[in-house]
Amino acid sequence: MNTKMKLIFPAALAVALMTSPHANAATADATALAAFGTNSVATDTNANPAATIASLFGDPVIAKGKGVEIKQSALDEVVLGVKSAAAAHNEPIPPGQMMGIESQMLNRLIQIQLLLQNATDADKAEGKKKADLQISALLERAGSPEAFDRQLKAVGMTPEELRAKITQEATATATLTRELAITVTDDEANAFYTNHPTDFEQPETVHVRHILLLTMDTATRAPLPADQIQAKRKQIDDLLKRVKAGEDFATLAGQYSEDPGSKLKGGELPPFSHGEMVPEFEAAAFSMATNTVSDVVTTAYGFHIIKLLDKAPAKKLALTDKVPMTDTTIADRIKEVLVQQKTAKLAPAYLAGLNKAAGVEILDADLKAAAAAAALAAATNAPVEAP
Repeated sequence: MNTKMKLIFPAALAVALMTSPHANAATADATALAAFGTNSVATDTNANPAATIASLFGDPVIAKGKGVEIKQSALDEVVLGVKSAAAAHNEPIPPGQMMGIESQMLNRLIQIQLLLQNATDADKAEGKKKADLQISALLERAGSPEAFDRQLKAVGMTPEELRAKITQEATATATLTRELAITVTDDEANAFYTNHPTDFEQPETVHVRHILLLTMDTATRAPLPADQIQAKRKQIDDLLKRVKAGEDFATLAGQYSEDPGSKLKGGELPPFSHGEMVPEFEAAAFSMATNTVSDVVTTAYGFHIIKLLDKAPAKKLALTDKVPMTDTTIADRIKEVLVQQKTAKLAPAYLAGLNKAAGVEILDADLKAAAAAAALAAATNAPVEAP
């Protein structure tokens, strides 16, 4: 798959450990999980920043209507996730755009509550199914339940809270799809596949295990003292000798690797293509033959030993192929995207009707002004200006 497949394979809820050798891992951040915040799940005010602020300064209702009540803490939680994810990708949000983003997030929280009022048992079942799939993908990405729990704790969330939030979002989406009577046929999916051939090209990939000894402080990202780096170098050289002497690579990785995202899986990483790893790691992995072990590879993260498990040539994905790291076929994922496209066209008028019927009112003056500016911009196709 090439980068154009972002539409087909959205990286929602991407969770990556800062100690992973992936190039993207240096920018991905578990705080993106907070983007699923709603005000319907109790949180620990000692762990959750938004809840802590609410406990100190109060938690006013900022939007209300029939069956709708959004508190400031719910919006703060969502916005915190958006800001943290942007900062982690070195793309800080300009101050002048923050009010517009807050308005958009508030609108989404309102939409979720409105849609949940119309959810059927079938919608709820679909929401649970989708949530289970997303949680499974997150666990796979994290590498272990323990690593997943650590990432959630960093954003003041428990697995139960995250599951509830994702389930609400997925149930709302299922409700909207049903209410709009949106369907996608096999013929439509086939036509999309035929008309976008380059979007389904999968580049050459490699599948490896690795042992990592860190030479940087993962909290500050500063190099360790020279004597510690020297000791790590001696240790990795000793481990390489043991591997080459015939000791089991996966066992040694589980014992000594300092990459928590992979060590519980014997150092195994998901298959990756060019451009997904730091250059030194990538160059070594793609130059190896299957079932061989590298010499010590030095990256910004530390010292690695790599074992190549498999190498797959570039190919075009078939409709029946599975989306990487999921049980979903390419055909099914195309249908999901086409549903999203149809929804984007039909949803605004339907959601506006729900808003009006529920008498939703935004109580915060600044957010109300931002919502009005967004509505005017949408009506005139003009860019949204900060109020």
